[in-house]
Formats: sequence, C-alpha cells, structure tokens
Amino acid sequence: MLNLTNSLRYSANGKKRKTKSLKKARKYTGSFEPMQATRNDYIYSRMEDNNQYPSVELGSPSVCSSPEKKVYTGTLVKGISTMHKSNAVPIIDAEEAKEHARMRR
Repeated sequence: MLNLTNSLRYSANGKKRKTKSLKKARKYTGSFEPMQATRNDYIYSRMEDNNQYPSVELGSPSVCSSPEKKVYTGTLVKGISTMHKSNAVPIIDAEEAKEHARMRR
C-alpha cells in the first residue's frame, strides 16, 4: 500500500518515519560572554627566536641564481613521436619513425 497523501510523517511504503524535522526547533538561550585573550608563551618565544637572525640582504654574493637550461646536444635521437594517449617516445632512426607512423590508433 503506497502513501499518496504526501505526508512527511509516513514513508512511501507506509511506515511511520522517525525524524527530528517534524519537531519544533528549540530556541537558543545562551548569553554573550567576551572571549578572554590568552598569551601562548611558546608562540612568543618562537617569535623572539626569529628576531635574532636577520634575513639575507638582496644583492649579496650568497644569493642563488637559476641553473642553466638543459638542452640535448647529441646526435642519437632524431625526433620525438607521439604514441597512445600522448606518450612521447624518442625516434632513433628512420625505420622506427615509419613503424610509429604505421601503428593503428
């Protein structure tokens, strides 16, 4: 037997629901109390440690520079082929390039 009356108290198969949504909402009776600021000694001791060591000045000789870009300068690899799902594969000779071109996708 189905419930065709669209009642919230009963489910579609006729069972009575146990739900809190049908009860009245309780009113909040709390009161406002300002938050007491507490001092965390550990944090303040860490802040004092940071003040002991000044940071490095800009332009000093100890500042790192970016490494040189790596460029292939050899003659073994002739090119790069794209295989299944954008997989880049190095091509060494012309025969291997023809094999990659004949592959079914």
